[in-house]
Order: sequence, then structure tokens, then C-alpha cells
Amino acid sequence: MNTTTMALHDTRPGAKPGFFHRLSRTAAGLLLGLLLTLPAMSAPRPNILLILADDIGFSDLGFMGGEMRTPNLDSLAREGLLFTQFYNTSRCCPTRAALLTGLYPHQAGLGHMMVDRNHPGYRSNLNRECVTLAEVLRGAGYRTYMCGKWHVTKFDGPKDDNSNWPLQRGFEKFYGTIKGYGNFFDPSGLCRQNTYITPENDPDYKPQRFYYTDALSDNAVAFLQQHQKESEDKPFFMYLAYTAAHWPMQALEADIAKYKGRFDAGYDALRKERFERLKKLGIIDPSWPCAATAGDWDTTKRKAWELRLMEVFAAMIDNMDQGIGRIVAQLKRSGQFDNTVILYLNDNGACAEVMGRNRLPTPPEAELKPMAPDALQERIRLPMQTRDGRPVRSGPGIMAGPADTYIAYGLEWANVSNTPFREYKHWVHEGGISTPMIVHWPAGLAPSRRGKIETQPGHVIDFMPTVVELAGATYPREFKGNTIKPMEGASLAPAFSGKAIARPQPLFWEHESNRAVRLGQWKLVAKENQPWELYDMVKDRTEMNNLASAHPERVRDMAAMWDAWAARANVLPLGTWKGN
Repeated sequence: MNTTTMALHDTRPGAKPGFFHRLSRTAAGLLLGLLLTLPAMSAPRPNILLILADDIGFSDLGFMGGEMRTPNLDSLAREGLLFTQFYNTSRCCPTRAALLTGLYPHQAGLGHMMVDRNHPGYRSNLNRECVTLAEVLRGAGYRTYMCGKWHVTKFDGPKDDNSNWPLQRGFEKFYGTIKGYGNFFDPSGLCRQNTYITPENDPDYKPQRFYYTDALSDNAVAFLQQHQKESEDKPFFMYLAYTAAHWPMQALEADIAKYKGRFDAGYDALRKERFERLKKLGIIDPSWPCAATAGDWDTTKRKAWELRLMEVFAAMIDNMDQGIGRIVAQLKRSGQFDNTVILYLNDNGACAEVMGRNRLPTPPEAELKPMAPDALQERIRLPMQTRDGRPVRSGPGIMAGPADTYIAYGLEWANVSNTPFREYKHWVHEGGISTPMIVHWPAGLAPSRRGKIETQPGHVIDFMPTVVELAGATYPREFKGNTIKPMEGASLAPAFSGKAIARPQPLFWEHESNRAVRLGQWKLVAKENQPWELYDMVKDRTEMNNLASAHPERVRDMAAMWDAWAARANVLPLGTWKGN
């Protein structure tokens, strides 16, 4: 008996007489028969909340064995489905382009960063041969909101062409940064709708203390509250793209204090602890060896400085999780939580970049002065100053955290973050492209799947077909007069009920001439100008045993697949990302 019939014909003890009880037996039987021939009432289309974090490693978060306190994400993972072989593209801009469009980044025009190489795959600007998730969902009747980092156009100045800014690519409301990074206490490129603003002149958000991660969370809550007032009857899509925990390492002192002493054991000891927790959690196979530790804690100079960097990194993640908790609370208050698909992932592996670890130049003292409330922060590149006119400090011994510091946490801590994998952001070995991915959806996820680990590979290109299926939307062949390239990914929805993902082709990567292809359990991978390596992802996902010489035919076949993909996906000629 379907739910509609149960509501009309409730014979449970204590139930009030239903509609059928007031009809003659013949009439009731005819009506019941008619109802049973109709399909069961379909559930309302789900809301979709897609959360993307920045520069966080595979094992940093609490539910992945890390030391960071992430109770809200832990809860979503515990009550949802956790993909442990999910992939990004190893860098911020390309991942965002692929996530938004369902295409490989080169197909969307963003094969590298924000420098136009005069090649279709490397234009540093989202092209018109793709559509965004927001454009597709808005066409299906969804309200569309974005908070956070955009970073898919080179035109990111206040007077630049804004045709590829969020509002022009399908979002109705936007609060965030068009640029890719900046000071957390005074972010450059801060924008509401299409207008550049500052933390001091924003009429809609005036906290006692501005911190960008908090600002993104708070504005996301505000958008959800506005949605409830303006269009409660419509589903929504929200894209929340945090900049935590991208350098600079900056956080609130109250959050930093929580981690004082937590990392004192040093690199190798912490990696061993994480490795054991990952095994106990069932996230990695106990038979996989752990990649080597980078750095020797016993001989590390300036231990207090290094520890402070990791404490601030943890605090940045902690603050992000607090904000996610406030967003979840708002969804529960509005009654939207159960039918909201919450998706969480990271944009690349941990970052080994050394920005600010050596002393950066500071502005001449004569140029330093406090900025007016309407003055935009122009000094995002060297040299830099704070809003109140102080020089931004960097280099060994400068304790990270405040607004006047600008430092990355470095390779050794990134190696800890990526336990148990090799390599980092930029590379396409597992440490560069692996992210946990949470799917939380009480109304749609099979009860038997809640709290489970999903080991089928997934990729950011899969979000478009997944969202199209869940929303009952139509992916267009043509949009605003432009022919649109077909989706490259596969819907993840079958995995929500324990079924196989119907992936039509292998998964591919290229970034900075680092390249890879994954076909079933096999992964072929190479660094720039290096020979192909072959790994069995079932037996050796940490990529410690190169089988290329033992399987030359497999290497040849998979390399040919990569070559064919690269030729059709605007990747070639290899090395175009460098320019002339």
C-alpha cells in the first residue's frame, strides 16, 4: 500500500475513522482500486548544497583520522555516505572549472591558472562551450546561490569584463571573492553580487570582527534565511567554496589555542598515528605501505615556528567546520535538512608551496597608511599591507595567524596532511588528486548506506550528471546560442543505493604536464618529462610498487587511451601551460 492510500485507509489501533470508513464498501473498493493504479506520489526535488574546501589533505579532517576537530563534518560523514576514492584535478582553478561544468578543465578553458596561453584549453576564462551547475539548475526552477571563491576567470578586477562572474553564469545571489586567494582579515576581490566591496563598507554584513571563513558561513546562512522567506516552495542550489585552508595561515586566536601542543610529536609520529587511525576506520587497506615521511623532526630548526603554522592550519579548518554547523542548524530550523543533498570535498591535495616561508619584501614605510572604508585592498601581491596600514610580515620566526602575517605551512606538514599518499597539490599521484567526499541526504540515501564507505572511484566531473539526475533537470545541447559539449562524467546516484556507477570511460588527468589515467583497478601516472608508472589501486593505492615493466602491454594500451583523450580534450600540445 503506498503512502497516499495509507493516509486514507488507516486501520491502526487508535486511528480516527478515515475517508474510506465513511463510504460504502463498494464505493470504497472502487476508489481504492483507482488509487492503486496510480503511481506513488514522488518526493519533492531535493535542495543541493555543494561545499568545496581549499588545500586540505586527504587525512586532515576528524572523520579521516586527522587531529582537526570537525564534529559537524564528522556527523555528516557518519550519517551519510563517504567516498574514499574520489578525485579532483590537483589544482584550484581546474578543479572549480570541472566541478561547475561536468567537463575536464581544458574543455572548459581552464587547463591551468590565470594566464591566457592563447590556446582553447588554456584561456584562463570559463568558455561558452560549457554550462555551469547553476545555469542548468536555474533552468529547472531552482533558486541558485553562491558564497566563496570563484577563480574561474582572469577578468577579476573591479572594472573588468564580468561576463564570467557568478551572476552571469547562473547564480542569483553571490557573496565572495572573484580572485583565488588573499588575506582572511581583508580579502582582495571581495564582492557582493557584481560590486566590489570591503569588510568595512558592506551594508549587509557588519560583524564585530571580520574573518573571511566566518563571513562565508554567515552569508550562506543569510541566503538560506532569505530563501525561506522569498521562495520556500522552490528547491535551492548553493555552492559554498571556502578558501580555508589555503595560505596564508591566518586564524582567530581562540581557534588556534585549541591546538596548542597537539602537534608537538612531530612529522613522523603524527603520520604513524594517522596511518593507524585510517586503517582502523577502514579507509585504507592495512596491506598498503605508507609513503615516506618528508623531513626529520629531530633535526628541524625553529620547532616553535613550525608548530605554530600547523596549529593555525588546524584552526582554519576548525573554524570552517563551525560555520558548516551553523548552516546545518539553519537547514534544520527551516525544515529543509532532510531533503537537502549535502556534498563535501576538497579542491586538491595538501599544498607544499613555500609562499612566505622565506622573507617577502615589505612596502616602503612612506607608503604605509590606513585605508579608507571604501578603498579596495590592492596589495594582494608583493609587497603587502594590512588595512590599518601595517606591513605584512613573513619568513622564519614570524608567528603565523594574525592579519599582518603571510606564510604557508610547507612541504613537511603537507606530507603529514596527505598521509598515506605520495606527492601534493600540482601532481596527479594520489596525494595531489585524492579527497574524501561526503554525500549526506536523509530523504534520499538508502538507510543501509548511511555510515558506509564507498570505494568506487568518483571525480568532480561527476557532479553535473549526478545533479541533473537528482533535480530532474535537462543538460542542454545548446545554451544561449552556443553548442555545449557533452558531459564527461557519470552519475553517482546509483551508489546511493549500493549499485554500480555506470562509468562509460576511464578517468583522465593533466596538470603542468603531470598526467594520469585510471581504468578500473589500474592507474597509469607520470610526472612531467618522466616515463609512465603503473599501479594496482586495489593492492597498492599508495603507489609504492611500480608495475610498468611487468605489464608493458597494459602501459601501452592505457597510454594510448590518454593520448586519445588529450587530443580531443584541448590538452595538447603538452606543455602549452608554460607559454612560449
